[in-house]
Amino acid sequence: MNEQKNLVGKALDLRELIQYQDGSVVSKTLVDRGIGTITLFSFDEGQGLSEHTAPFDAVVQIVDGEAEITISGARHNLKAGQMIIMPANQPHALKAIERFKMLLTMIRA
Repeated sequence: MNEQKNLVGKALDLRELIQYQDGSVVSKTLVDRGIGTITLFSFDEGQGLSEHTAPFDAVVQIVDGEAEITISGARHNLKAGQMIIMPANQPHALKAIERFKMLLTMIRA
């Protein structure tokens, strides 16, 4: 939580705020409140998150690289600068076509 407070009121370069790790998915929570979270992720090439559902809408913004995001069986290739809204209760999965970083905003209210 202290680290989150250290980010408040500062200009941040999301590409530099989290690093890639070989063969891994790395996450860093930037905001965690009752109404939602903002989390920065980095995925090494070939890494991903298997299909799952979430009870809340979520916005994925690609910060760097390229990802394949599947929502209810429909595949979407997103590159840096693009975003997609993943609706609540719909199965979705993510896979790194190449190393990528994303900002995930989960809305709980």
